[in-house]
Amino acid sequence: MTLLFSPLKLRGLTIPNRIFVSPMCQYSSPDGKPNNWHFVHYGSRAVGGAGMVITEAMAITPDGRISPDDLGIWSSEHAEAYIPLVEFIKAQGATAGIQLAHAGRKAATEAPWLGGKPLDLDNRGWQPLAPSPIPFAPGHQTPIEATADDLDKIIRQFTEATRHSLMAGFQVVELHAAHGYLLHQFLSPLTNQRSDEFGGSLENRMRFPLQVAKAVRKTWPENLPMFVRISATDWVEGGWDLEQSIEFCRQLKDLGVDLIDCSSGGLVADAVIPVKPGFQVPFATEIKNKLNIATGAVGLITDPAQAEQIVATEQADAVLLGRKLLSDPYWPLHAAQTLGASQLWPVQYERARS
Repeated sequence: MTLLFSPLKLRGLTIPNRIFVSPMCQYSSPDGKPNNWHFVHYGSRAVGGAGMVITEAMAITPDGRISPDDLGIWSSEHAEAYIPLVEFIKAQGATAGIQLAHAGRKAATEAPWLGGKPLDLDNRGWQPLAPSPIPFAPGHQTPIEATADDLDKIIRQFTEATRHSLMAGFQVVELHAAHGYLLHQFLSPLTNQRSDEFGGSLENRMRFPLQVAKAVRKTWPENLPMFVRISATDWVEGGWDLEQSIEFCRQLKDLGVDLIDCSSGGLVADAVIPVKPGFQVPFATEIKNKLNIATGAVGLITDPAQAEQIVATEQADAVLLGRKLLSDPYWPLHAAQTLGASQLWPVQYERARS
C-alpha cells in the first residue's frame, strides 16, 4: 500500500486515505442551503475515492457570506438540509468535513463568473464588517470596524455553527483563517490597524482568531478532530508571514487543533504570488516539523507521484486537491491505479476499472 492511500487517524476518527477535497466555493445557493448541484458535486467526489470531502466555506451568518449565493449553516433548518448529503458522503466510505467561515471585508461580492464585483446595498449586497475600515480593493465597500460587541456576537455565531455542523453529522470541522477572510484579516497587520486589545502586537492580532478557535474546539466533540486553514504568508512585505504563522499554530495546537491546512495569500488584491507546482508544500513541512502537528499541503498538486512523495517523505500528512478534483472527480481512483494501491471502486463502476 502506498502511504497516500493509507489511513490517517486523528483523535477517534480514521480517515481512509490522505486525499482531501479542498474547500471550493460553488456560489450556487439562493438561501444558504444545499441543493441538487451540491449533492452531485460533493457526492461525486466521495464516489471518486477521496478520503475526506470538505465543504466550501460555510458562512456562519448571512452577513458573513462571500456572495449572496454561498452556502451557510447559521440555523437548525440549514443543518437539517445537509443531513442527506452528509449521509451520502459517509455511505461512500469518505469522511465528511465542513469549513466554517466569515468573509469579513471580502463579503457581498458577485460570483466569479459574473465578474466578482462588489455588490452595494441596492443590488443584493450588505455592509461588510472587518477589523479596520479598510476596503479590499478600489471600488469595494469600506467595511465597518467591528466593535467588541460585534466580536462577541461572531464568537457566538461560530459556536452555534459548530453545533449545527454536529447536528448535520459532519465528522471534521475546519476553521477558515486564510485567504483574506475575517480571521485572517485580524491576523495580518496590513488589514488590522486597531488600537485596542485586538490590534497592534502579534499577541493582540491573534487574540480574536484564537478566541474563535477555542470556542469551536470547546463545542466540538472531544473525539472528533478540528482543522484550521491558514494563509502562511500574505506574499507582501510587512504582512503576515511564516514566522508569525508558526507562533499562531503553536497556540492553536495548545487549544487542541489537530491539523493545520496550509495555504497562502488572498489578503490583498495585488500580491505577487510565485505560483508553481507544490509551491505551498514547504509551509506545511515547516509547521509540521517545528510544532510536531499534522499538516495538509495544498496548491497545484496534480500528479499521483507528486502527492505520494509529499506524504511518503513526511512533508505533510495529507494533500488537499482543488482544481484537479473539479476537472476529475475520480482522480483518487485513477491515482490508486497509477500507484498500484488497493482502492475499492463503487460496485456500480467496477466494469470501467481497467
